[in-house]
Parts: sequence; structure tokens; C-alpha cells
Amino acid sequence: MLREELKKLLFEGTVIPAHPLALNANLQLDEKRQRGLTRYYMASGAGGVAIGVHTTQFEIRDPEVNLFEKVLQITADEIDTAHLNRPFIKVAGVCGLTDQAVNEANIAVKYGYDMGLVSMAAFKNEPESDIIEHIKTVAQIIPVFGFYLQAAIGGRVYSYDFWQQFAEIPNVLAIKVAAFNRYQTLDVVRAVCNSSRKDEIALYTGNDDNIVADLITPYRFNINGKIVEKGFVGGLLGHWAVWTERAVGLLSTIKTTIKNKEDLSKLLTLNVEVTDMNAAIFDPSHDFHGCITGVHEVLRRQGLLEGIWTLNPKESLSPGQSEEITRVTEAYPHLIDDDFVARLGKS
Repeated sequence: MLREELKKLLFEGTVIPAHPLALNANLQLDEKRQRGLTRYYMASGAGGVAIGVHTTQFEIRDPEVNLFEKVLQITADEIDTAHLNRPFIKVAGVCGLTDQAVNEANIAVKYGYDMGLVSMAAFKNEPESDIIEHIKTVAQIIPVFGFYLQAAIGGRVYSYDFWQQFAEIPNVLAIKVAAFNRYQTLDVVRAVCNSSRKDEIALYTGNDDNIVADLITPYRFNINGKIVEKGFVGGLLGHWAVWTERAVGLLSTIKTTIKNKEDLSKLLTLNVEVTDMNAAIFDPSHDFHGCITGVHEVLRRQGLLEGIWTLNPKESLSPGQSEEITRVTEAYPHLIDDDFVARLGKS
């Protein structure tokens, strides 16, 4: 069960960066910088981190690499020894078919992780009913953070009925929607609103192309003659692995604007700016080829990573991507936290 103070934070909504992997030039774990990234996210005011996820690189699970348990261990250690005076949610990525997922969920529990972000990408052609049983099995081990991954990077499209069944699974406490698709996003929200557990599931955006708009949109449905409303309360995002201190400020501004019923037009403009920045780091013009290295490049420029190396030798910045990152950082200085990182490095 998720502790009450963590559940309260989860449902109020918070910033959860998808934690990258720090490597040295020999493609070995750079533990000092790995721990430094975790400290950066805590200092930025994030409400948690997600490790062992896509941004951490799925190759950490390869037998010849064997870093999955190691990165979970040192991330948990860094968080636990920080003795934060506030709640902080530790999310572990859980991947693979059921046997692998059960093993990874147990490793997450071993190191005190609060939730498992369960990828369903390993299920390529299996019936949706098989995947529902898979989630039920994992949910018996660790509270589940559901994950709708976009098809362009390995996910698949699920039916509305699937999400209705998904929402009814006990111990599913949140769903990250990263479909990058309005219709598929709508399926998830409507399914949750039609669920008997609609008040027991927090919605988090992973739609990096629509972050701010997701967070300011009230979804309303007429269900059996009664209007049911739900919205995205926070984000679990690879985009928020960079410029995290500003992401925390952004979410706070959004919450205040909604609470005070202020004009949302400035936030709609901000949505375009954030999406433009995301296009530079996530590289959609090259089918997201540089999405991990784009994140690394921002962190390298800030001194948080030594280089942009990944475990997959085929991954690199795409042609023109570095120039695009330069363009957006110069265009939107109010959305970057270089000064904060510099102060952090001197402290």
C-alpha cells in the first residue's frame, strides 16, 4: 500500500522526472554523476523520480550490462540518505512479460520503491485480456502507475474497453498517458471517469507535445445523467528530466491559475513554447531518434553529465538537433534553469 502522505502528494499532483543514466566515455556507470542527477531533482523541488524507465535506457536490463538493480539501489540510497522533510515518491520502471515484470517489481520493493511504472511494450500481439491479467499480477506486488506509451517508440494502441478494465484493477493508483494522441488520451480519461475507481486513480501527463494544455484542461463527461470531471494533476516526463526547477515552478503556476480562476490564455501560449522546446530535445522530426541524447545534451551543457553517451551505439543527436537545442534555450530563457544548476554546483 502507498503511504498516506505519498498518496496525498500523488493525487494533488507533482513533478516526476524520468531519470536518465549517467555514463562515462567507456560506457560504464558514472555513479558520482548518477547520484548528482538524483540530488538535482530533489533540490529542484520535484515530488519524485522514475528510474529504470525509457529515459534510463531499457538496455540496462541486458545481461551484459546488468545495471537495472544497481541504478535502483543507488537512486533509492541517495533519496533515503537525503532525509528530505517532505514526501518524495520513488517510482521504478517495470518491464517485460509477466515473469520478468514480477522479478523487477520485487526488486523495486526490495529497495523501498513506492510504485511501479509498468510498461506493456513487451506485449506485441497478445490479447488485451492477457495484459489485464499481467497488470493484476504486478499490482499484487507493488502499487501500479499505468503507462500508455506512444506507438512511435514501441507502444501499441489500446481500446477504450481495455482502459475501463484497467481502471478497475485494485492497486492501480495512477496512469501516465504518453500516447501523443488526443483521441487515445481521451479514451483513458473517459474510461477512468466511467470507472467505479474514478476517485482512486490520479492522471499524469506523459504527452510531451501537449504538457501545459493537458494540465489545464478539465475533462467532463455525462455519465448516467451526472457530470463527472477529471483532469491531469501532474506529469511523469522525460521532458522534465531537464530544466526541472522551472518545471516545478510551471506546475505551481498552473495550479495557482486554476485555483484562482485566472485567465488561461497566457498558459496556452506557454504550452506552445514548452512544445517547441520539447521538439528540440525529443527530436520528433527524426521519429524521436535523438530523444534520449537530446536530454543528455541539455544536461551535458549544464555540467550535470560528462557526455551524451548511451548504451545503444546507434543513438546520437540527429542532424541539426544541437542547433535546435541552442535555438530554444535562447528563445525561452524563462523556461531554462541554467542559473539554478550553476548555483547548485557551487553549494
